[in-house]
Amino acid sequence: MTAAIPSALPVLILHTGDPDDTLKSQFGGYADQLAQAAGLTPDAMEIVAVHEGHRPRPPASYRAALITGSPAMVTDKEPWSEHTAAWLREAAAAELPMFGVCYGHQLLAYALGGKVGYNPAGREVGTQTVELLPPAAGDRLLAGLPPTFPAQMLHAQTVLQPPPGSAVLARSDLDEHQMIRIGRNVFSTQFHPEFGPDFIRAHLERFGRRYAAENLDVPGLSANVRATPVAGGLLRRFLDTYASA
Repeated sequence: MTAAIPSALPVLILHTGDPDDTLKSQFGGYADQLAQAAGLTPDAMEIVAVHEGHRPRPPASYRAALITGSPAMVTDKEPWSEHTAAWLREAAAAELPMFGVCYGHQLLAYALGGKVGYNPAGREVGTQTVELLPPAAGDRLLAGLPPTFPAQMLHAQTVLQPPPGSAVLARSDLDEHQMIRIGRNVFSTQFHPEFGPDFIRAHLERFGRRYAAENLDVPGLSANVRATPVAGGLLRRFLDTYASA
């Protein structure tokens, strides 16, 4: 039986990157947004900027780990990312509860034997619909959630092949692997529970010209942006369910 995790331990946030300086100045970095969505106070967490070369302590030093999104690509296999993947393998073996978002979702899958690459369906941006799949039935984290709900998307790469033995819990029209459970207490989402509609609108405004060049309907995407309370509550639910302090 796995020993109980002492409640005094902090939640680790593996910080893997940030939005550009303009969006960061308005909304905070990705670690800040993730911490806020998870309801973490400064004394309850430890942020480690792995993308800047910092490394976390051993997994036993934490009660859970959250992994942020990033503008980086897992397939670039940058040294800091490979070091973090090795840490994630160690943490999974130690049964540390973990939740990865976007880049964190992909890095967890890659670290634990899955395959990551560019989404064949193209870039997925804006507020899109997530659909729970049959393996989600009875999952403690997802109990009581509606079968479909809106979530914020912002990605070009995706999990092409989940790790062996994992369960795919949710999909979207452009991504068959929107949410994955690995083992008992490791979860990840391609969508962003931490992003609010204001951030997505500002992002679309800032990068609209680039997305229009990819034949995305930027005005339509902007008009469809809305609040995502179900998706937005997942990080707190995860900590309450698997790593309660």
